[in-house]
Amino acid sequence: MGKRRMTVVLCICAAVVLTSAVMLYRHFHIYSAEDFGFEDIKSPNDADGDGIDDYTDMVEGARAYIATNPQYKSAYYAGGYPTDNYGVCTDVIWQAFRAAGYSLKDMVDADIDARHDAYFDEDEYSDSNIDFRRCRNLLVFFRKHAEELTTSTSNPEDWMPGDIVIYDGHIAICSEKRNARGLPYIIHHGNPVENAVEADQLTTTYGGDIIGHFRYCP
Repeated sequence: MGKRRMTVVLCICAAVVLTSAVMLYRHFHIYSAEDFGFEDIKSPNDADGDGIDDYTDMVEGARAYIATNPQYKSAYYAGGYPTDNYGVCTDVIWQAFRAAGYSLKDMVDADIDARHDAYFDEDEYSDSNIDFRRCRNLLVFFRKHAEELTTSTSNPEDWMPGDIVIYDGHIAICSEKRNARGLPYIIHHGNPVENAVEADQLTTTYGGDIIGHFRYCP
């Protein structure tokens, strides 16, 4: 092989390696809103009075909960709250709200008492031990008590830390971490294989299509 031809081959190889490296970097690198020219929204509320806004508290609360490595299992608990190291997707959400100073269980129970027909059909009944841990009930609750936002992921600026994302039978909360498109990571707990994670799965999670996107601001 001539020297000129060898140089061309080496240049092509170098270009391929560089392109691959850039693609891998973009895939695995964690971005922030500032990387895309906008800022994360902060809640105007600080329900627990700790000097940290509600949305930041919620994200950190969800993150602290999954750091305990809860194992996935759907179970019924007297009193409502899991008493072991097991949980499901909705446990991430009430833990996030608790960290910000809210009792999601009490709020859902009160709303069910006030609007039972919005939650249940005529032949169904409520059970405060489990109602706040059901995705379908949280969908009804947030549609009434939170700002309902777009489910389109075409504009990353529509998605902010602390936003609640509901899929068909699954729920998650958005992180301040973002992917190469600017879309947020989600913190969620969805199956016994992955267990609870913070991951780039807003549009690829096993919950399927997004059916609800909410921002809680009482």
